[in-house]
Amino acid sequence: MDRADAHPKTVLVVDDEKSLRLLCRVNLELDGHTVYEAATLAEARAVLGREPLDVVLLDVHIGSEDGLELLAEIEALELATRVVLISGSSTVGSELRSRVDCVLGKPFELDGLAAAVAGSPVR
Repeated sequence: MDRADAHPKTVLVVDDEKSLRLLCRVNLELDGHTVYEAATLAEARAVLGREPLDVVLLDVHIGSEDGLELLAEIEALELATRVVLISGSSTVGSELRSRVDCVLGKPFELDGLAAAVAGSPVR
């Protein structure tokens, strides 16, 4: 995939790992995307409340918080926001996969990150 051809998106990265948020932000901004970061569910809710988002990159475990709570809130609001689940867990069940647009396993390749945000198949 030619990363430069991707249509710019507004992305929220929700993860408690500062280094992972930085990795995502820097690489996605280099691809022309606008990126917001959230280290907690409260920070993520604040961004969701004020910014129209194209994509939410959502970690399953955000410190002691459950990222699936935020997924349920996004679903309840019926936002036109794509959700990419980020998981270090080796297994994400089919029920959960059916609720998100993509699952990106940790660690991931930068091309996989770009593809997930662009809505292309992740290899």
